[in-house]
Amino acid sequence: MDKVVATAPAAVADVPDGASLAVGGFGLSGVPNVLIQALHERGVRGLGVVSNNCGAMETGLAVLLAAGRIARVTGSYIGANKEFARQYLAGELEVELIPQGTLAERLRAGGAGIAAFFTPAGVGTQVAEGGLPWRYDGSGGVALASPPKEVREFDGVEYVLERAIRTDFALVRAAKGDRHGNLVFNRSARNFNPLAAMAGRITVAEVEELVEPGEIDPDAVHVPGVFVQRVVPLTPEQAADKKIERRTVSASSARGTVNG
Repeated sequence: MDKVVATAPAAVADVPDGASLAVGGFGLSGVPNVLIQALHERGVRGLGVVSNNCGAMETGLAVLLAAGRIARVTGSYIGANKEFARQYLAGELEVELIPQGTLAERLRAGGAGIAAFFTPAGVGTQVAEGGLPWRYDGSGGVALASPPKEVREFDGVEYVLERAIRTDFALVRAAKGDRHGNLVFNRSARNFNPLAAMAGRITVAEVEELVEPGEIDPDAVHVPGVFVQRVVPLTPEQAADKKIERRTVSASSARGTVNG
């Protein structure tokens, strides 16, 4: 039951070229940066990544993307990642963009053993009708487009069929974890991490604080250890390394005045 692996490189040593990965995080929050860096150092290539976005500010998955290690991305947001957009438009990267809530549910369904589900999100659009450009040909044309999906009516409302997502591996970051793999996430860093953890056949969690079994209140567990196969404790320096995407501060008040 002791799932602790001493180092990140050891925890991802069996991830092969061409593997599929579900990766937690949203922007810079809750991203398993240490595990991603370990994959980068191994030189693994041709990865299929399922994540909300593909890194930001040259961190997270952006490290693998810039190195040309990612072949396909299933996600919801390109955002300000210029290299992601460049590779996509140049035909170097296959991209399946789907509604954010649908992505979350596809990951959750995969972990829950549900093969597919119907949702109203995307009905009447190319999400359901097909034709979304998954890969460009580098000259502005579409080399590969999304196929149409089944649409069915329930109680007078149309729904589109979405398949669950299961991946070979999942990489997540938790604020706290025990040796049995039970995980706790801190506020917004929870984001897609529990869903990614559920979807992976082998889930690796880097944890900022490792505790002994029984130290986490069962009611506080966000991901039960049954979904987690490996736990990597971070060093204090690794745990503290958290970047801010857009720092926002308020103007200081003049001495003797009160805001509001």
